Amino acid sequence: MKRVTFICTVIMVGLIAGSCTVAPDGAGYDPKRDPAVDLAVAMEDASESGRRILLEIGGEWCSWCHLLEKFFATHDEHRALLHENFIVVKVNYSPENENQAFLSRYPAFKGYPHIIILDSDGSHLHSQDTGSLEKGQGYDPDAMKAFLEKWSR
Repeated sequence: MKRVTFICTVIMVGLIAGSCTVAPDGAGYDPKRDPAVDLAVAMEDASESGRRILLEIGGEWCSWCHLLEKFFATHDEHRALLHENFIVVKVNYSPENENQAFLSRYPAFKGYPHIIILDSDGSHLHSQDTGSLEKGQGYDPDAMKAFLEKWSR
């Protein structure tokens, strides 16, 4: 019981502090998570904080998904822009769990990672293939900044 109370306290402190991801940073794509539950939490946080929601669809198998995480871990300005303007919800897509029911709410897409921008009430605003944000073997800082600024409130 003490462990459960501690975990709940840690989660609440993170939410109160305005963390930007529903799952802890670096948690990756978890096939066991329910994206509908994560989205409901994100919508509540987004509504209270005035931010939008960024769904990041991918999987642990996806090398570009790992590059995207590394990009934000190593680009302070972009990470700050992301955290200030979006609640990030990572949605797993893998053989273990394709999350078809959840993803069927949004326009079809083909490549991973894929980004979907939602307003704080969960309404769909934009669907983005990350190919246009890439440069060489990574992500283009200028393109990423322009994308984040365009979809910020």
